[in-house]
Amino acid sequence: MKAYLGIDVGSVSTNIVILTENKEVIVSLYLRTSGRPLETIKRGLKEAYEQLNKEKKDIEIAGVGTTGSGRYLAGVIVGADVIKNEITAHAVAASLLVPGVQTILEIGGQDSKIIIIRNGIVTDFAMNTVCAAGTGSFLDQQAARLNIPIDEFGNLALQSKTKVRIAGRCTVFAESDMIHKQQMGHSLADIINGLCEALVRNYLNNVGKGKEILPPIVFQGGVAANAGIRAAFEQQIGHPIIIPKYFNVMGAVGAAQLAREKIQQGERTKFKGFEVADMNYRTSSFECTYCPNACEVVEVYEEDKVIGRWGNRCPRWDL
Repeated sequence: MKAYLGIDVGSVSTNIVILTENKEVIVSLYLRTSGRPLETIKRGLKEAYEQLNKEKKDIEIAGVGTTGSGRYLAGVIVGADVIKNEITAHAVAASLLVPGVQTILEIGGQDSKIIIIRNGIVTDFAMNTVCAAGTGSFLDQQAARLNIPIDEFGNLALQSKTKVRIAGRCTVFAESDMIHKQQMGHSLADIINGLCEALVRNYLNNVGKGKEILPPIVFQGGVAANAGIRAAFEQQIGHPIIIPKYFNVMGAVGAAQLAREKIQQGERTKFKGFEVADMNYRTSSFECTYCPNACEVVEVYEEDKVIGRWGNRCPRWDL
């Protein structure tokens, strides 16, 4: 059976999906990148291969797609047929799993984005990569400070009985405001719900500013698991929010689908095989001095051979 491999390498998580010809997800992995994308990619490939063997699925990987901030690194390691940005990958995945989707809300560990789709085509988008307010890492930090497991954070917010307004435009102000509200005697559930509402308000006022948010609305990314954030979105937008089954690996789903579409055009895959997980890789960089641009060129080595370079603005260092 032919299938397609999708890899999404982000700053917080590395996600791997295997999608069949019938658009069924048979492998779905969510791994913490932990600042080591190379090792995480290799570990993910091993786990995906072991999962296929465990379920005794006779699979031929017919194509590979990569996305995320580490898409070029993943692409040269595995031999990707398609290397696409996160906007394209998330839009393709949402359209695949929720036909007719018009708005995508995506909040990950380090950034957030909104994608506007009309008639199956991305017409507008915005990203917030500068401020951590409203991202998964900030929620993780606050959960740890309050000594609450992050998976209980959203359900606690739903138990709120009284509205508490938290300043959400900045992580520093939000944290100090939460401490102040605790000192005033507000309940933990009310404070957490106030934080969820503040983060959603911040998202809509910054990332979603000037955007026409029309249903069907899909919420994806790791933060979509937070029931409190979902409820706050529904309250402030006034429309139901759809959370797809594979909300936390949608980038990888989109990358796999893009690979599927590329191979169906008659291309042959460049996939090197799962055995690349057992090879030695390393990266290095140097500053090019041939012109005033002073490009930082990144090199990837497989054993002792350079297999990929990027970061250069001219073709001088292209392989």
